[in-house]
Amino acid sequence: MHNRQQPGRRMVLGAAALGAGAAVFGTAGQASAGQRAGVPQELPVPLIVGHRGASGYRPEHTFGSYQLALDMGADVIEQDLVPTKDGHLVCRHENDITATTDVSAHPEFADRKTTKTVDGVKLTGWFTEDFTLAELKTLRAKERIPGNRQHNTLYDGVWEVPTFEEVLQWAEREGRKRGRRVWLHIETKHPTYFRGLGLGLEERLAKALRAHGRHRKNSPNFLQSFEPSSIQRLDKLVDCPKVVLLGTLKDRPWDFTASGDPRTVADLVKPEGLKWLAGFAQGIGPDLTVIIPRDADGKLGEPSSVVKDAHAAGLVLHPYTVRNENTFLPTDYRRGTDPNAYGDSLRFFRALLGTGIDGLFSDNPDTALLVAAEFRKG
Repeated sequence: MHNRQQPGRRMVLGAAALGAGAAVFGTAGQASAGQRAGVPQELPVPLIVGHRGASGYRPEHTFGSYQLALDMGADVIEQDLVPTKDGHLVCRHENDITATTDVSAHPEFADRKTTKTVDGVKLTGWFTEDFTLAELKTLRAKERIPGNRQHNTLYDGVWEVPTFEEVLQWAEREGRKRGRRVWLHIETKHPTYFRGLGLGLEERLAKALRAHGRHRKNSPNFLQSFEPSSIQRLDKLVDCPKVVLLGTLKDRPWDFTASGDPRTVADLVKPEGLKWLAGFAQGIGPDLTVIIPRDADGKLGEPSSVVKDAHAAGLVLHPYTVRNENTFLPTDYRRGTDPNAYGDSLRFFRALLGTGIDGLFSDNPDTALLVAAEFRKG
């Protein structure tokens, strides 16, 4: 059902630097005809992004997770950025840190527990924007989904919440040690919400990148956001490659909701929507179901035309996220009845990479890389 393509060892940054209307990769091994000058071509296709590090094995967004992903060979390491009360950028998937830190065990912060509405969702817990960096540094990270990953709870309390500045310094050290650049995939989280609080993310991110010389076209990082307006803002501040993240077809970016734009992801992955995105981004990061839908029983269906259409618009594709556990896999790729046991993720990786995508986010970089190697053979 899923015919596997062999794209050869193409290089992603050629495609990532394509502007709107530029020629894109054609058949296996063909180079782009529309590359911008000075763009490095050091990343393989398909590339593997360590999702929040190697979060299948260590608590997410910790140096334990980042280091393990890098040691496993992940091509790019992901960070999600949220701000502190005093304006520092820290790495958490959400500003609600209830599930990812030991904050609830700190009586001195009991009065910080509150209820907020973030992007239309009512949440009760503790939030980064209510803590100074010094206060946040007294907390320790823990496993976000202990019911699924009990083995990760072994590392609860080992690592602090990292700042983005610390990650940039870490990447520089590791790059010198390894004799190659360490690539990052950096996301602005809830940018409209934070701008409303006077904690705009894009300017802070751009300032940090400029301080480390990571703001150029050939800099070793992708910038990403679920809000297209955040990428538009970043496009005016820095030149490095940018990716618009997309949820399921029914989803609507929060900045669209806030501004009254009626478009959904289904509209954005149509040729006219992709052409619009290519005016300020070099790639898209869709939910896996946008690439290969699932039927009513959760089984994998036939690939959509989104890969072909995005490539025709000059965009690369970095969909998210593959996890090895049964509960996260299509129903026809599960093994046994334990939802937390590993399923047939290798076969799922092959089905996804067979669509011709340029990269993939995974909590299990080692598993992903094993399959990616098959597709990198020319």
